[in-house]
Amino acid sequence: MAGKYYRSFEHLLKPDPVYQDLDVAKFISCIMLDGKRQTAEKIFYDALEIIRERVKEREPIEVWRQAVDNVKPMVEVRSRRVGGANYQVPVEVNAKRRRTLAYRWLLEAARGRRGRPMRVSLADELMSAYNKEGGAILKRENAHKQAEANKAFAHFAF
Repeated sequence: MAGKYYRSFEHLLKPDPVYQDLDVAKFISCIMLDGKRQTAEKIFYDALEIIRERVKEREPIEVWRQAVDNVKPMVEVRSRRVGGANYQVPVEVNAKRRRTLAYRWLLEAARGRRGRPMRVSLADELMSAYNKEGGAILKRENAHKQAEANKAFAHFAF
């Protein structure tokens, strides 16, 4: 696709080595700090092993997918300036941003669980999100509540 400008490098992303899945590869990239991909992969796969021990009836990758789906927000508020006043306008979230926010909130909540290794924190947060509880789900619910509270300004949508 010569001449086409990409806003991200996702088209260069290779599937992860275990599940051959681009979404897993993207999540691992989000876990990664300072370019340490092997460390990020180990954290993710170890977290899935912990989930495998806890949930016998389902595959851990299915638990991960369901957890991500549970965290994905449907609406968010965006600031809009109209006539000298700022309004929080609820807007529907597109699919790519939904996924990005879900990953960000899951990792933020996992990193916020101090005192334990990241693999354990990530497994705990994924299990919480799978069961529709925990920090990432709370973040999603807050976004939805904010959008609901500001739905009177929906007519200012972009």
